Amino acid sequence: MLDYKNKIKNKKILVYGFGISGKACFHYLKKKNKVFIYDDNEKKVPSIFKKHKIIKKKIFRNDYDLIVISPGINKKNCGLARFIQKNENKIITDLDIFYLHNLKNKKITITGTNGKSTTSKLLYEIIKKNNKDVRLAGNIGKPLLSEKNIKDNTIFVIEASSYQIEYSKYFRTDFAVILNIFPDHLERHGTFRRYANAKLKLIFNQNKKNISFVNKNVFKLLKNKKIHSKIITVNNFSKIQIKVKNNLFKNLNNLQNLLFALSVSKSLRLNKKKIEIAVNSFTGLPYRQQVIIKKKNLQIINDSKSTSFSSTIQLLKSFENIFWILGGLPKKGDKFNLEKKYFKNIKAYIYGKNINFFQKKLKNKIFFKNFKNINHALNGVLRDLKNEKNKKKNIIFSPCAASFDQFENFEKRGKFFNKLLKKTNFIKKSYE
Repeated sequence: MLDYKNKIKNKKILVYGFGISGKACFHYLKKKNKVFIYDDNEKKVPSIFKKHKIIKKKIFRNDYDLIVISPGINKKNCGLARFIQKNENKIITDLDIFYLHNLKNKKITITGTNGKSTTSKLLYEIIKKNNKDVRLAGNIGKPLLSEKNIKDNTIFVIEASSYQIEYSKYFRTDFAVILNIFPDHLERHGTFRRYANAKLKLIFNQNKKNISFVNKNVFKLLKNKKIHSKIITVNNFSKIQIKVKNNLFKNLNNLQNLLFALSVSKSLRLNKKKIEIAVNSFTGLPYRQQVIIKKKNLQIINDSKSTSFSSTIQLLKSFENIFWILGGLPKKGDKFNLEKKYFKNIKAYIYGKNINFFQKKLKNKIFFKNFKNINHALNGVLRDLKNEKNKKKNIIFSPCAASFDQFENFEKRGKFFNKLLKKTNFIKKSYE
């Protein structure tokens, strides 16, 4: 393996993409290298970096030793597509740089279509409760290259997207956790197989000393593949051998996330009592199947993070008498795979400009109504609640679509939904 640890010095490097990870790469590399910055959106590079900023015309005139590309950039459809194609052998990522500079550290990398952030945060809390020096980084928010004071015994819990893994060349993780794989990001990867292989690359790059954790469906995707690491299949809910009192794990999605976190904890030989304390005090993450209101006859869940049907299916299986609010910018190739026995438990309230897409998916399966926006959809739910006085009701805001049709991101969408709830007098009067 090429040892970039000793070679990333006095090099000419192009950092392509100046988002969160791009900035961290720049600050990490600039001390010992000549670093240039380019972003397709020039406004993302502030004037204070003008000494390092390079214009597009000059990029093609220069020869770089390395190109660090941000994961959000589609190399086939970007401002430097032709340049990247010619210099593909020079591309590395922040994952690669981090790995080659921290070879001794234990790395637990978590990916999957759904549940990455929740599982990463939960596992981080469990390891932290066991008095370990543990860091939570990667796609969850904090770039790996921004970490300071790293010791040999520091453990890293890394959330990684398919984009990050796909572009990496040298990154290897001690524990690879692949929660699930459903069709997603096909506009970028092209086919489900390419998307799946981007995730599975975590396992393909492992050696015999490493361990992989997968569910039975991911295990099937590994058939006839050359695997060197030990594979642990995580499926059996009966193997949860701690007392779980946390209501957060009453839905099937979070229960699956918990099972993976416990499997990794067992391999790390962590203290069972401390694991139990961490699990039962875990509060989850905002807008990810977050329980906003829980009364005797009413529960409201804000799952704004849901951007595909696959992320919502388990939630729809977890409760009865569901009032489901959904809509937004649907994803290419998304499918609604819910068993018929659950249909009668659900009423759907579809909002937004892409109502036709959702109608086609739910037609002859689930009762639905159409609305202009989230506000109107919630009001539609509240009108129908008046006829359900003696039943337990579950309002689930789980859009199954990207937020970009109306919101900058899923966080702002989730925050907007919570603001609507606060203005709702019917809920306050009826369920206090």
